[in-house]
Amino acid sequence: MLDSACAFTKGLKKPISADCATACAKAGSPLVILTDSGTIYWPIADTTPSSGQNDRLLPFAGQKVTATGKVFERGGSTALVIEKIEAQK
Repeated sequence: MLDSACAFTKGLKKPISADCATACAKAGSPLVILTDSGTIYWPIADTTPSSGQNDRLLPFAGQKVTATGKVFERGGSTALVIEKIEAQK
């Protein structure tokens, strides 16, 4: 899990520190999931109106996770409605 701005602007290949990701999320930047292959998944809610997912994701900030759920692809972006998420061991 990492800050969305870092995922795009810094070309990171691994998660950032938990402190950095948490600080960015608390400042309002959405957390995203970056896969080992470089795909960025935007965690979204399946409700209308949608709600931000940072509160749910903060415990995983800066960690590698395993997440499952429904994937949506549109216009080159990939989003995930998370059904299950856990830190990798």
